[in-house]
Amino acid sequence: MCLVKLKINQKIATITLNRPKVNALNDAVVDKLQETFEDVRDADNVSAVVLTGQESFFSFGFDVPGFMSYPRDSFQRYVLRYSELVKTIFMFPKPVIAALNGHTVAGGCVLAMACDYRVMISGKPKIALNEMTFGSSLFSCVTETLKYAVGTKKTEQIIYSGKMHSAEQAHSLGMIDRVASEDQFHKAIAEVAEDFAKKDLAAFASIKRLFKLDTLAKIESDESRSISEFVDIWYSDSTREQLAKIEIRG
Repeated sequence: MCLVKLKINQKIATITLNRPKVNALNDAVVDKLQETFEDVRDADNVSAVVLTGQESFFSFGFDVPGFMSYPRDSFQRYVLRYSELVKTIFMFPKPVIAALNGHTVAGGCVLAMACDYRVMISGKPKIALNEMTFGSSLFSCVTETLKYAVGTKKTEQIIYSGKMHSAEQAHSLGMIDRVASEDQFHKAIAEVAEDFAKKDLAAFASIKRLFKLDTLAKIESDESRSISEFVDIWYSDSTREQLAKIEIRG
């Protein structure tokens, strides 16, 4: 199965998560996403990137049931690679638009927050950073990308509550830039992507780097320590007990 699909049309690359049923993130998905972003980074026929999901999920986040059997060292290596992917998207020299076609949860939400612009479909889909609700901590690329988007106080509100937000609620918090109905969703994505694709890429990359370098420095200054602490808590007895209750349902 092709876990990540790539389609290029009129200088817009669409990268689609394609791991049924909920686009849960594991080693293979993260590695393929990293590879795909690297492929389009220097492609002359790509001026903007759309990141989206297949079916009713953008992404469930980490494949928690799949990681329950992982040795600690293997899981920590995965988290480091995931953090590298988040940084790749956050600092990507071309515009990256998150097309949130469905539920966008935990690690999936982080990928969305790393993008430059987020369009979310209205209706049933929810977005959340809900790790605290099942006893998990976070690490620096998670908190810093969210703070960049919404500010420190709203980041605390979003993370401490762990609430599942509708597109409209997320828009009011600053997590989402635009809400579109189901019948207008693809049109909205096309409008945003086409507008970004018209930008001068050298100027865009330079200005984006100026905006984001301080946040990148904060991520990297605490990356190793915060990931180690995250893994410590993930493997604690109390958190493992809660993680074992999580099921993936399409």
